[in-house]
Amino acid sequence: MSKKNSWKNREGIVYSTKEDFAYTHQSNHEAETLPPAKQNLRVLMDNSGRAGKQVTLVTGFIGTTVDLETLTKLLKTKCGVGGSAKEGEILIQGDARDKIVAILTKEGYKARKF
Repeated sequence: MSKKNSWKNREGIVYSTKEDFAYTHQSNHEAETLPPAKQNLRVLMDNSGRAGKQVTLVTGFIGTTVDLETLTKLLKTKCGVGGSAKEGEILIQGDARDKIVAILTKEGYKARKF
């Protein structure tokens, strides 16, 4: 980003009368990934907003997006279906709650079916 456009990232600050004011940018800090035994994952089925298609949602993951993507890839491979990771949730196509709970438990996660 050039110095010329640095003002575009200032959220909520219009003008300051302080002579020694220096704007500081907020850093997007990701939460550190908890070990599998401390994760409390919830596995549920959802079809709202998806044109009636069923998806299995895995929520409650605390960690980095890289670790979330790794877990998503593992679940997709073991279930043999498609899916994605969005906004801290894992979406797996179809109703695979029982299978996902078994996989997560085998990997050492605490998972409950809702």
